[in-house]
Formats: sequence, structure tokens, C-alpha cells
Amino acid sequence: MSNIFTINVVNQSSAMQSIYLFQQPSIYTGGVPVYSNSIAESAVAPYSTTGNVVTFMVNAQYYAGAQQAQSRSPMIGQVSGGNIVVQPISLASSGGSSPPDTTKMNTSPLSLTTPAFTQGVQPGSFRIVTPSYNISEYFNVGSASYVNGRILMSNFVAAEQLQNIDIQPIQKYYIAIGSFMPGTVIYFTASSVGAAMCDFSHGYATANVTLNSNGSWSVSMS
Repeated sequence: MSNIFTINVVNQSSAMQSIYLFQQPSIYTGGVPVYSNSIAESAVAPYSTTGNVVTFMVNAQYYAGAQQAQSRSPMIGQVSGGNIVVQPISLASSGGSSPPDTTKMNTSPLSLTTPAFTQGVQPGSFRIVTPSYNISEYFNVGSASYVNGRILMSNFVAAEQLQNIDIQPIQKYYIAIGSFMPGTVIYFTASSVGAAMCDFSHGYATANVTLNSNGSWSVSMS
């Protein structure tokens, strides 16, 4: 797998467009609500008059993330939280290997421990173990993304105390028309309708994405 996923976006319409990037939510244990963030945003001018191409560079490394939150219920269009901490992490294997697939969250200060192997993590997932903490504090935990040099929570759940949270990331990214500042909560189901989907789960490294003149999207993976 490539170390970087490159997404190149060309606008073949006649008008300037605002676009944003987001990731398909990971699969989380427990059936709790999963939230998604915008992880990048840009304006893209018409290619016919400017030759402009917008490029998003996404680090392919898996990251466990934890974030201080303002409440237990993130709101669409609002910033998901404050300080973020991350750890690069491996996914659990169904074979005989022992990858570093588990990290433990601490809250004072907010941090994640260096990942280590733990028995029982769901194959294809990593685990975040939450501690006991003051009930007046709120945290988000989940998958983080490194995009164009900036680390952000990509998708997450509201943390509960003393939980083993197994997170199975999905390497699919979407481009949609709209304006959502990176780090703000989006409604994934609505945002993904009609969006361009870039599927990096099969070993591709580059997605060339075109907004066509009729408003549809074309995606070529290589």
C-alpha cells in the first residue's frame, strides 16, 4: 500500500466551486452513534480558464485519535472538539502475528499510549481503551486522518468510561460540493449522496476526480 493517497480534483464546470473531503466512517463495536468530520476544504476554479487542479494528500497510515469535546452530542456543522492527540497504529491480524493494535487513553493530560499488542481485538481493527474520568468531561475517540500536513478527527464516537472500543477503518474518501471547515461535523449519509467516491482499499494510490459540466463526478483510480 502506498504511504500517501493523492486525490486530484479538476472542475470542468463554468463556475468556481467549494468542495470538501471526508472519509467513510469506520466500523465501531457497540452500536453507538458514529460521527464524521470534514477533513479538508478548498475552492476549485474552472479548469478551462485557469488550469487549476486541487490536490489533497492523505497519509495512508492508520491513526488512533482522541479529542476533548464540548458535549456528549456533537452537532452537524459545529466543530467536533478541541485538542487532538493521535498515535500511528496497526490493525489486528487474523493470523499468528502480534501487531501493535491497542492504545490506552489518558485524560490528565489527554494522551494515547504507544500501541501494543492485545489479545481479542477484532481482525482488521485497532482498539482504544478508555479510562475512568470525571463525568463532567467529554471526549471523542476514533480514527484520525493526516491531510495536507494537518491532523484531524475523521470519524469518531463519544467516549464512554472503561470501554474497549474496536475500530475498523475504511480507506474510502469522498469529495462533495459544499463548504464545511475541516474539523466540523457533517452528516455522512446526506453528504455522500451524489459525491465522488475514491476507493483506496484495493491498493490504488491516486484518484483523479473530475466535476463534469453537468454537475456529475468522474473518478479514475490508479
